[in-house]
Amino acid sequence: MSAMRLPRRVFVAVALLIFSAFTTRADAAAPGPLGTLQTELSTMSMHAPGNVGIMVEDLATGLSTSVNANAQMPAASTIKIPVMVEVFKRLAHGDFDLNRKVTLQQSDRDWGWGDLSDAPRGSRYTVSRLLTLMITESDNTATNMLIRLVGRRAINYEMTDLGLTQTSLHDYIRSEGPIHYALRSSANDMVKLMTSMARFQLIDEWSSREMISIMTGQHHNGLIPQPLPRGTTIAHKTGELHDTLNDVGIVYLNSEPYAIAVMATNLSTLEAGYHFIQGVSRIAYSELARFSVWREANDYAATPFAGAPLTNPASTDSERDLQMWTPPNAPADALPVNAPPAAGDQPAT
Repeated sequence: MSAMRLPRRVFVAVALLIFSAFTTRADAAAPGPLGTLQTELSTMSMHAPGNVGIMVEDLATGLSTSVNANAQMPAASTIKIPVMVEVFKRLAHGDFDLNRKVTLQQSDRDWGWGDLSDAPRGSRYTVSRLLTLMITESDNTATNMLIRLVGRRAINYEMTDLGLTQTSLHDYIRSEGPIHYALRSSANDMVKLMTSMARFQLIDEWSSREMISIMTGQHHNGLIPQPLPRGTTIAHKTGELHDTLNDVGIVYLNSEPYAIAVMATNLSTLEAGYHFIQGVSRIAYSELARFSVWREANDYAATPFAGAPLTNPASTDSERDLQMWTPPNAPADALPVNAPPAAGDQPAT
């Protein structure tokens, strides 16, 4: 007699509960409103319109809740955050500066999205401009120019060094083709990047502040920011591709920010995905706001992370700002010296 098979809906519900986890300092039960958040996210995920991965971390306490957070999923345009990280690492090493100009090659071009897709071949743009276009406009051509500048392999090595085991960039950014398998990450990996950045520990304090500043200029705000109070500071990056929607970032809830990553793929419709991610964002904000009040009322210590994140992420190091625009001994058109693009890193036309 064959083994009984569970209905698909029951199997998905059981799997999500297995993957759902809450981490505290002593593996204790989730305190206060965070227990409610854990329950609500698990319940929502059982009725998700596709496969989802979620992680939320309260930076004041280091407590986090997650559903399927370690599942490797299509990263879509959230993979542009690792590209930005590698660019800032190279800036910090003095390989080039923000004024360094990169020439647009035909092989950089992606016709799917971005202002630079129609720019003439041979056009030149500063690293600063390309970073802004890549993050705030999600310009694929600008991204490919930066990938070519620093090297795809170097980006992957840096993510491995940072402990991101599910994040990989196997190709340049194309709107068509097997892009689901070329750009991969997980909610857990993305929250690791966000928490390190929010604590000003990603590369260094100046780099973290500058990356946050760029991400607060995001123009695509229909996912995590949409249900939150007007005026809330949010540094984030979205991703959308075919049946995939992602949004990851830092939400500055008063003086106690939290990191959040919501990834959804195999969606029945993109509209359903939008509603799901907006719902997760609304619940996370509400319960973490309640948790802040609960913690004070119950004298729940905010150690070991108290005081590290600041409400205002803007850079205040004017001397470092100047250095990054004009680093010493770095000719404007010099190639990076530490990790030049290796053979095979050139994008296919």
